[in-house]
Amino acid sequence: MNIREEARRMKLAAPKLAAMTNEERNRALKEVALSLEEKKAEIFAANEEDLLQARQNKISDAVYKRLKFDEGKLKSVIDGIDQLISLPDPVGKVQLFRQMDEDLILKRISCPIGVIGVIFEARPDALVQISSLCIKSGNCALLKGGKETARTNRILFKTIYDSVVKAGLPEGCLVQAELHNEIDELLQCEKDVDLLIPRGSNRFVQYIMNNTKIPVMGHADGICHIYVDKDADITQALPVIIDAKTQYTAACNAVETVLIHRDLADDFLPMLKEELEKNKVKIRGTREVADRIGCEVMEEGEFDTEYLELVISLKLVGDVVEAVEHINFFGSHHTDAVLTQNQETAEYFMQMVDSAGVYQNCSTRFADGFRYGFGAEVGISTSKIHARGPVGLEGLMTYKYRIYGHGQIVGDYAEGRKEFHFKDLQ
Repeated sequence: MNIREEARRMKLAAPKLAAMTNEERNRALKEVALSLEEKKAEIFAANEEDLLQARQNKISDAVYKRLKFDEGKLKSVIDGIDQLISLPDPVGKVQLFRQMDEDLILKRISCPIGVIGVIFEARPDALVQISSLCIKSGNCALLKGGKETARTNRILFKTIYDSVVKAGLPEGCLVQAELHNEIDELLQCEKDVDLLIPRGSNRFVQYIMNNTKIPVMGHADGICHIYVDKDADITQALPVIIDAKTQYTAACNAVETVLIHRDLADDFLPMLKEELEKNKVKIRGTREVADRIGCEVMEEGEFDTEYLELVISLKLVGDVVEAVEHINFFGSHHTDAVLTQNQETAEYFMQMVDSAGVYQNCSTRFADGFRYGFGAEVGISTSKIHARGPVGLEGLMTYKYRIYGHGQIVGDYAEGRKEFHFKDLQ
């Protein structure tokens, strides 16, 4: 496959897809959901072959879990498609409706970004989520999945592509790249690809960011924190921490560091140690923590580690101010939570922590497009420009300005013959 030619073809198809109605795009999504259910035996068989290869390559348990595509993940992606269908059309929304002068009208209208290249590792369910979001939002998508699930990705892509073309979408709306060298080709398509979204390891995302002129949206790390305040409900705190660490350990929104108010050290630390060990979580902590509960000692400079496995870092802090300073220094601006019944403390934390998601009294694992009601997500962005946090439909939209006139010229206004009379019409 020539990626440059495919990207050029997609650029030409993008306006056609953007012009299609919400009903047409929803009909394509319904066809995808039906086809995934019909083809599930083939999809699961392909995934078993990928998993067998993975076992032979002796990959970690965390990565293995990400590779697996079973009934549970199929149901999840189909539920996501159904949720997307139920959402209002993000295309063509009037964001600004203003009279500039009599018979001179300005509108700002939402529209798709155009051609989006998404490069992801490991998770085959990501291919379904990304494709579905791009279809609903009217964007063309060039998809490159990891070699670990090549067979699964191939059957998933064919199922989705055949379904949307059958439903009437342009043939160039989706393209799958499979070869590793095609990534570097894609990175050079700055004239035809409008946005890149990488999903994967820190090293992988940094490589993408450093080797292309195409705008990149995403995050390199998921170093998430939970701060247990002195006013926390301890019985509530323990299950929240365990969920955040163990519910899906390999996810970017799993907690990596727990900061604990020093007033809780005597009572809470032993309870937390017991629960973590019960769930087979290895504990690392500062010398102060190790002296109290006995665990592996870690240095202060190691708190920037993203484990993505059953390992957690613990540290005692004096108050919420110290906790916030630690998070803003060592964190990745992804998702961080405070456990407290003190609303003033919670508000300080949520105001001062510079992250895409800040939570009170709940697990960091809620950082997810489907759980936010977005239908799915193409990824989580820690950027502050354009989109932040789980990126759903809204994050895949941009806008254009339209002016409707009746022969007006700028010279009349520049030379004083006419004046602007601004008036918002909605």
